[in-house]
Amino acid sequence: MKSNEEIVREAYRLAEGNVLDGAGFRALFTENGTFNDVPNALTFRGDEIPQALAGFAGVFPDVHRELLEVHAAGDVVAVELRIQGTHLGSFPTPVGEIPPTGNRIDVPTADLWYLREGRIESFNCYNAANVLLAQLGAGPDFKSAIESAETAATGS
Repeated sequence: MKSNEEIVREAYRLAEGNVLDGAGFRALFTENGTFNDVPNALTFRGDEIPQALAGFAGVFPDVHRELLEVHAAGDVVAVELRIQGTHLGSFPTPVGEIPPTGNRIDVPTADLWYLREGRIESFNCYNAANVLLAQLGAGPDFKSAIESAETAATGS
């Protein structure tokens, strides 16, 4: 039987842009396993999990995850990494899509993997979404936020 660290390393391999095996990635999870993209408040459960990989790879087809530190303690594997890639596909947002910029991303990330009996029960990804957006040229719109807050405060 593979160790929990080996299972997690295999998950990263299957999620690489040059491999991208959503079915293989999904097979590493329990029946109702979850992939939680924590900063973006997205949860993918069970057979939805491959959609998360395909969606991200559609935007960054050369996606690569550089694993900096991997620490396994019982049924938990903690990973510090950098998610890298080139913005070659449309990036969906709540107000429309950001067209491909060709910009490179290099996003600091921490992942926590929870396993049970050799299968992934839960994968929590804590990526620096603000860094990713800034690297695409989509920094925060503070002006609109201030105007919205002022309008709400005055009721006008």
